[in-house]
Amino acid sequence: MIIKQLPIQLANALPVLRQINQAGFEAYFVGGCVRDTILGRHLHDVDLATSAYPQEIKQIFSQTIDTGIEHGTVTVIYQHHTYEITTFRTESGYQDFRRPDSVEFVRSLEEDLQRRDFTINALAMNSAGEIIDLFTGLADLQHQRIKAVGVASERFHEDALRMLRAVRFQSQLDFSIEEQTLLGIKANAKLLQYIAVERIKEEFIKLMEGINRQAGLQTLFNTKLYQFCPGLANCDFQQLLDYSTGKIDDEATIWSLIGYLESFDKKQLHQFLHHWKIANSTIKLAQTAVQLLLNVNRNSWDLYLAGEKAVNVAAKVLNLVDQSHLSQLMLSAYAALPLKSVHELAINGQQVMAVLKLSPGPKIGYYLQYIQKAIIAGNLQNNYQEIVNFLKTNELEFK
Repeated sequence: MIIKQLPIQLANALPVLRQINQAGFEAYFVGGCVRDTILGRHLHDVDLATSAYPQEIKQIFSQTIDTGIEHGTVTVIYQHHTYEITTFRTESGYQDFRRPDSVEFVRSLEEDLQRRDFTINALAMNSAGEIIDLFTGLADLQHQRIKAVGVASERFHEDALRMLRAVRFQSQLDFSIEEQTLLGIKANAKLLQYIAVERIKEEFIKLMEGINRQAGLQTLFNTKLYQFCPGLANCDFQQLLDYSTGKIDDEATIWSLIGYLESFDKKQLHQFLHHWKIANSTIKLAQTAVQLLLNVNRNSWDLYLAGEKAVNVAAKVLNLVDQSHLSQLMLSAYAALPLKSVHELAINGQQVMAVLKLSPGPKIGYYLQYIQKAIIAGNLQNNYQEIVNFLKTNELEFK
């Protein structure tokens, strides 16, 4: 196969490839960028592999950064773009099921490709656009199949995260997992416990945002991989499977869906997401959305306090659990609020103090909230003069 029309990212990197070739070395585009080019998908990263050793790459290019030189990776700066160029290598000794104990640089493309995870990621492309396929990657792409390079169990012992990556690709690409690869995942699922939570989280999020989340989650369950993801072993996973259709396009919706299905209170959700090492801002957003969803008596004031982001996340969750009518009602109710934020209020704390002749203090916040509640309830217009009249009329009640 020859790719005649390269994506812009590869076209921009082509001179780098050719410069390495002109210096007498082999160089190829490898991995995901080749796979996604063939599939017509958007490219995220451009990875280059070469027979040149790191020091040789540094002699070819004037601007380089030693990003991971001990593992053979040098970053080249070319035409305001950065490219990671990695020397062909073999790896051995994976005592922690994550990283090789030793790396050896080699001159052979085949030796480099055979250490990769799946056949669809073991494809290379030269500067002429010709695809080098040494492990039936093209056939597996054609049959939409995720298959380990060589013996699946060996690949998973080298890096246990590869098992979760297989399931993520199943969801993301809507591919099936080849039988021996699936058996390898089932046999080695427990090795996932040795992988850093951050790496598991990244794959799980991609799985949940994939086009066939249902298939990915089913495999996660069938292989028991889910038992080695933070907190999922204690969840009612069947509920997640029951509501596994519908597009998810942001992280907060993932965690809010799980929190809602599990009926987590704020503390429980915080503990669950803390185990996943989720950013505090995302935890707070998910907590607000879940509390809004679990509050069956929610009213306009609850929507106002939750805010636009949390309301949108909650509405997405309602869509995912087949309650699109309630989702639309929630969005419509929020859109109809006469006030969306305290910043839209026609009066501020300083002005309240002046009207009521008050000194600074916590009571000012109480007065501002009283005004907001009256506006949200429809008892007061968000107009400066009307608010002033309202304050003066209710001054005795405040005191």
